[in-house]
Amino acid sequence: MNVQWYPGHMTKAKRMMQEDIKLIDLIVELVDARIPLSSRNPDIDELGKNKSRLILLNKSDLADEKGNSQWEAYFKAQGFHVHKINARSGAGVKAINGLIQVACKEKIERDRRRGIKNRPVRAMVVGIPNVGKSTFINTFAGKACTKTGNKPGVTKGKQWIRLNKNVELLDTPGILWPKFEDQEVGVRLAVIGSIKDDILNLDELSLSLIHYLREAYPGVLAERYQLEEKGSDVEVLEQVAKNRNCLLRGQELDYSKAAGILLDEFRSGKIGRITLEMPS
Repeated sequence: MNVQWYPGHMTKAKRMMQEDIKLIDLIVELVDARIPLSSRNPDIDELGKNKSRLILLNKSDLADEKGNSQWEAYFKAQGFHVHKINARSGAGVKAINGLIQVACKEKIERDRRRGIKNRPVRAMVVGIPNVGKSTFINTFAGKACTKTGNKPGVTKGKQWIRLNKNVELLDTPGILWPKFEDQEVGVRLAVIGSIKDDILNLDELSLSLIHYLREAYPGVLAERYQLEEKGSDVEVLEQVAKNRNCLLRGQELDYSKAAGILLDEFRSGKIGRITLEMPS
């Protein structure tokens, strides 16, 4: 399954970020806790050289706790400040003000030595489409100050948000990178919903998800869909279609409808707390 999606506005957004980076003290990067590595745009490391870095494992309530702990340790070992959050519920968000001050401690002390007092930390919020940046900013600010949506690509332009006297945030559009060298990365991004569904083969995508779940989380499909995890991945999807009454005219099974149900229920956490990749 070949997955690529890089609409024109992303090129413009990347150029804009390159121009704005000189105004920034800190990069706050949101990643999806279910695929923390695959949901990191590799361009951000190059863009953010010599800047303080904070990685937020968003949607951590949808990832398994063992995975969250391993990824926190992994990113800390890489020299990042890291924190897990659920932007939608607000879990973990209150601690971020303090983390920003810790991440920018050297910059704040340097300002103080120069006689510059009370200049707010300027942080750029970055991440791939549909990772929850706008929801995070609204929750962090305590008000709806950005557009949000559950479709990738809602934020098209940049906007500054003054949070308090200590922090200003620059919201940026979600950007991917032009080519996925590893197609597994593209598939994981598609499974969590960071690539538009209407350009994907959802039947194939659901089979990739079934294959992974049977290996890494045996029993979760059996429990959710009252089926036996025997036979091929197609046969498991067939059982989902039967048990959820996904039928076309003439009682023929509607595999596409079953695939849509499976992906929707994975994305919303109904199948369980699942992490799709672990640190190697």
